[in-house]
Amino acid sequence: MKKILVAEDELAISKVLCAYLQREGFEILPAYNGKDALELFFKESPHLVLLDIMMPGMDGWSVLGKIREKSACPVIMLTALGDIDFKLKGLNTGADDYISKPFNGGEVIARVNAVLRRSPDIYQDEHIKQFGSLAVHFDSHTIFLNGKEVTLTPRDLSLLLFLAKSPNRTFTREQLIEHVWGMDYDGSDRAVDLAIKRIRQALSEWPDAEGEIRTLRGMGYQFHVYKKK
Repeated sequence: MKKILVAEDELAISKVLCAYLQREGFEILPAYNGKDALELFFKESPHLVLLDIMMPGMDGWSVLGKIREKSACPVIMLTALGDIDFKLKGLNTGADDYISKPFNGGEVIARVNAVLRRSPDIYQDEHIKQFGSLAVHFDSHTIFLNGKEVTLTPRDLSLLLFLAKSPNRTFTREQLIEHVWGMDYDGSDRAVDLAIKRIRQALSEWPDAEGEIRTLRGMGYQFHVYKKK
């Protein structure tokens, strides 16, 4: 049974969310403020977090930041704020998706299942590829640079794994959204650009002479590696 941490300070909304998710067979971990949410997160290791932005004491942005320091667990933000700037801030900070209030049960379940499907456990290849100092472990869904594990969000990790499966092949934004975000994704294709930016930052110590995440103007992105002479 997969565990979902529901961090929502409004009791009525929390009860509704928990009821939806329990009906689908999930184990629920409710929290009503940021501090309790973090304590539960590190104690219970949930499979996914539903995280409200506006919470007392420690807001959702702060909680998300603390989670991302230690974990790539999927996080879906809950917000009544419709401003695109808030959504972009969340995506750039490491959120995997958004649910805007008011919501309905079907949307909640669909988005939770979609994010869980996109998590890196979809990769079953039992092998490792080495690209200079960068090691991509497809079996354990981990990335190591100079022997140190690289921490990425589940979606960013899925994107990097997908690109690394086909070195030097160019993929359009539309292809990446289809394969990584899923056909049910209805957001902007700028999410791809933001994910690529975060991946590049995470791989900033990967020598240019070994490889790079390359942008081909008007075409898309590729995991570019140099052949050994």
